[in-house]
Amino acid sequence: MNTPYPIRFAAAVAAMLLVAAPGLAQTGVGGKISNGTVKIGLLLDMSGPYAAQNGPGSASAAKMAVEDFGGKVLGAPIEVVVADHHDSADQAAEIARSWFDREHVDAILDVAGSPQAQIVQRIGDTRKKIVSISAARATRLTNEACTPYGIVYNFDTYAIAHTLGQSLVRRGADTWFFVTVDNTFGYDLETDTASVVTASGGRVLGHARHPLGVVDFSSYLLQARHSQAKAIGIANAGLDTENTVKQAAKLGMIPGPQVIAPLSLAFTGVANLGLATTQGLVIAEPFYWDLNDATRAWSKRFFARMSKMPNSSQAALYSSVTHYLKAVAAAGTDASEPVMREMRTMPVDDFFAHNGHIRADGAMVHDMHLFQVKTPAESTGAWDFYKLVETIAGDVAFRPLSQSKCPLVKQ
Repeated sequence: MNTPYPIRFAAAVAAMLLVAAPGLAQTGVGGKISNGTVKIGLLLDMSGPYAAQNGPGSASAAKMAVEDFGGKVLGAPIEVVVADHHDSADQAAEIARSWFDREHVDAILDVAGSPQAQIVQRIGDTRKKIVSISAARATRLTNEACTPYGIVYNFDTYAIAHTLGQSLVRRGADTWFFVTVDNTFGYDLETDTASVVTASGGRVLGHARHPLGVVDFSSYLLQARHSQAKAIGIANAGLDTENTVKQAAKLGMIPGPQVIAPLSLAFTGVANLGLATTQGLVIAEPFYWDLNDATRAWSKRFFARMSKMPNSSQAALYSSVTHYLKAVAAAGTDASEPVMREMRTMPVDDFFAHNGHIRADGAMVHDMHLFQVKTPAESTGAWDFYKLVETIAGDVAFRPLSQSKCPLVKQ
């Protein structure tokens, strides 16, 4: 087994950045900080199929948040620890246990991959430690597997399904075929979207399931094409999604008569593939760098560090780190229970989400957007990829608490 090498970052006060982001820092000294440091962990895919979607970009976004906050909270320094779990749930679990039990990590504020996120969230529950997720999408994290210390800050498969599936059926794409990765995330994404499609009056004609990391998607795509479904839902993520889309374009399916909906394609993936390959795809996301003045201002600062525009996972992680640090300051301690109370009480209102709030099931509810990828002719310059089709209110996009299986929700 490879032993991940932690990348440690101790943030210092950054006066220039504080000017760029006024009001984030606090200077009060005191409170109860365990071991004299507020220590934040990130369990990411730094080198595998999801590295472009989270990886170094997410680590940089978290460090930006710490710098903008001022490098300290309640007079104590803030440290960010990053590790690569190599897409292994076992490695993710081993690192999480070590961080919580021996290395005094106060909270893990992102975990890449749904299988990894689920086991780390369970470990956090047994240690009474906060685990907030921006990179993973499995709906069970806030449903039957919810915990008092778990948060899904970005969005889950239910929100994707209700933003994308419902909108496309309403626009006439009422028959679907799914190309699905053979794991928990893929099952959740397909099941949630299929339920929305059928509830909206559409039909699911079939699915083809593939192993994680498969190289050749042509047989699965040909099944989808031969089904003559009006929409093809691609229920995978990371490099799997990019390879599926790339091969669909080579097969002449993009552009084509069937609507192709990659249910977890991030902005980063569109950038990697280019508009000629992704033109016309429909995508559900809560964030786009060019959505408004606030998203543009933060994204340009991210670009200065990473030489590329951010995706929603990276923007959500910046927001969640900031929200966590504000809660520590308000609680006067880094103890999990009072910090969680503050995180649930305080609204989220920043460039990532307006009027967002964390519910009893751990979902941070906020608006979702349906985008369509522009054609090369429609794009006006570098990174100009999306046109906004529709905005779905958070209370519509996210699972109603009345349907929740989370034991923390009082029906």
